[in-house]
Amino acid sequence: MTLENQAAVLKLLGDKTRLSMIGLLEHQECCVCEFVEIFSMSQPAISQHLRKLKDAGLVNESRKGQWIYYSLNRDSAYFPMVDDVLKHIPSQQEKLKWLEEQGLKISCD
Repeated sequence: MTLENQAAVLKLLGDKTRLSMIGLLEHQECCVCEFVEIFSMSQPAISQHLRKLKDAGLVNESRKGQWIYYSLNRDSAYFPMVDDVLKHIPSQQEKLKWLEEQGLKISCD
């Protein structure tokens, strides 16, 4: 891990949406459609954020049918740094709770 790589990861996490996504993935895997509802953003915009996180090795993706689910990559060399950052942000679980209350949890099934 070089200083440049660490700075690039911190820069990715400097975006509020991506930081919130990482905070959500700390608790459970999520589908793109769930992020679309949580952030009220278009699917292409959400996919762009997730692509950046995946390219940096911060998230994993797995396909279930036609849907792609994302999870936090706990095996990443950057995970200890990401984990430390997550300790300093507000919990994102209220967004997951809101999603469930709205009946939108796993709406892509």
